[in-house]
Amino acid sequence: MGDEQLLSDVLRELAHTLVTDFPTQAILDHLVVRIADILPVDAAGVTLISPGKAPRYVAASDESALRFERLQTELDEGPCLAAFTTGEMVAVADLSTDERFPAFASRALADGLAAVFTFPLRQPDRCIGALDLYRMTTGPMDDEALAAAETLADVAAAYLHNAETRAALEESSARARHSSLHDGLTGLANRTLLIERLDEAITRCRRSERIVGVLFADLDQFKLVNDTYGHHVGDELLVAVGERLSQLLRPGDTLARLAGDEFVVLCEDVEDASHVELLAADIGAALAGVFVLASTDVELSASVGIAFAGRGADVAEQVLADADAAMYQAKREGGARYGVVDGRKQREARHRATLYRDLRGALGRGELHAEYQPIVAIADGRVTGVEALLRWRHPSEGVIAPELVVSLAEQSGIGVEIGHFMLAQSCNDLRHTLDPDGGRGLGISVNVAQSQLVSEGFAETVAALLAATGTDPGLVTLEVTEGTFIGDDERCDTALADLKRLGVQIALDDFGTGYCGLGYLMRLPIDVVKIDQVFVADLGHELASRLITSAVVGLAHGLEMAVVAEGVEHMDQLKELAALGCDSYQGFHFARPAPAEEIAAMLGDRPALPVSA
Repeated sequence: MGDEQLLSDVLRELAHTLVTDFPTQAILDHLVVRIADILPVDAAGVTLISPGKAPRYVAASDESALRFERLQTELDEGPCLAAFTTGEMVAVADLSTDERFPAFASRALADGLAAVFTFPLRQPDRCIGALDLYRMTTGPMDDEALAAAETLADVAAAYLHNAETRAALEESSARARHSSLHDGLTGLANRTLLIERLDEAITRCRRSERIVGVLFADLDQFKLVNDTYGHHVGDELLVAVGERLSQLLRPGDTLARLAGDEFVVLCEDVEDASHVELLAADIGAALAGVFVLASTDVELSASVGIAFAGRGADVAEQVLADADAAMYQAKREGGARYGVVDGRKQREARHRATLYRDLRGALGRGELHAEYQPIVAIADGRVTGVEALLRWRHPSEGVIAPELVVSLAEQSGIGVEIGHFMLAQSCNDLRHTLDPDGGRGLGISVNVAQSQLVSEGFAETVAALLAATGTDPGLVTLEVTEGTFIGDDERCDTALADLKRLGVQIALDDFGTGYCGLGYLMRLPIDVVKIDQVFVADLGHELASRLITSAVVGLAHGLEMAVVAEGVEHMDQLKELAALGCDSYQGFHFARPAPAEEIAAMLGDRPALPVSA
């Protein structure tokens, strides 16, 4: 194999790291070994350097190269540091006669080193280290070898930059997710994380004989503490309460602070309700003791409410509300006690079960319908598409909360049927109402649940529906959430590939709030990334949200994906998104979801406007 082919192979291996999760150290370790294989040298080493700090990474093709890399760091002298400082190649064809690095030369010659050729690892705004090529014989390297080495150094620097950017984005995203799921004062889980875990616990308990217990604790007379000693003492007390409650938990339990002085304990995998009542008594006893704070001692008591979820159609928010109601009942009875959800709450549970049953016939009775929210191009204000949203108007209960409808649909096993209805309704509305003559080139986005995506023959069903309604596949975007890929990656991957062959677009919805790694973006056939509203809401006053949004936009565009921001409610957010290069947005700032006829009328009356208008 020729030298050019060897160089090409190494470059191709480096390029492969762009679509992997290889850490920086792994890239360096592989690089130096391959360089020593293809260039006329005995060993190779790399050191990444930050001014004023110890080297961040060191890699070497063998033990001798590692000694020479570390020696230069130890002596703060050598070709590596010179190339890093000057940004230029350093060639030492005969170390015994070169006078630039006397301390390094003395020690290295004794270890058998004869020549060194060093190339800076340059990035657009800085140098990050150097690549050292070591030879045990004197003499210069020919021009072809020097050129190959310089190419490898430049390409390696570029891919190392990519690895660092990817790591920084993942770290920033993890920090933002942690912040979005935890209470800023106590560090405990917040309401969002509690509901997420309660949902998961309820789902698991349906497959077992166990139950889930929720204990809602509220401090008695906490307002008096704030009024008497000040909010700084109140905050100190809340932290101390969280620490004391944490000592009562079993492994796997979750402690959350919802707001003010409200704490919730989620007990999963409970064999008997009496175990939860014992914990409620322990909570009452633990919080009845004196709290020794920095400036004063405080005596407390607490009221605790208990609710249970079993194998029925329980919904997390309602279970939490049941525990809250039981807590208030205990407080009305004098406080410093616990109570279990009362008969009224049990009737409400039966009411939820009724909704669960009624949803099964809602489609046949014509109670389900679609509403649409426009998707707007930021550059010129033109409406390019609409997202279809499921709505249920119950004949006696009125409009049911959309998230409850989706949850009940998946629990009841009719998610696939309802998903098919939504896609068919959306395509028909697009053709007959929203854009009847096709003059606007309007697209339609429809949410797809995991059960629907992995159902047998889903791609064929979509193809038949598009043909029956005369809908151009290129105008259809199917939206999946990050959670779709948890637990069934292979079937989801196959389904997405089949859908892409039909010509439809695929959007990754609520990006940044689930469990996907960045590798999903690189592996899956995604066309559109939708930034979740939790990041958009904080634009303009949270640096983390701006950094994450900017990183997502840059990454998506680098992967040739469009970016849509959700939940845009005011112009300041829109201007921030425009500055960050986001492509489109949807939210109340432009329009609330509405029936197809209202959206069509609105589009006819509203001209396209750029952000600056």
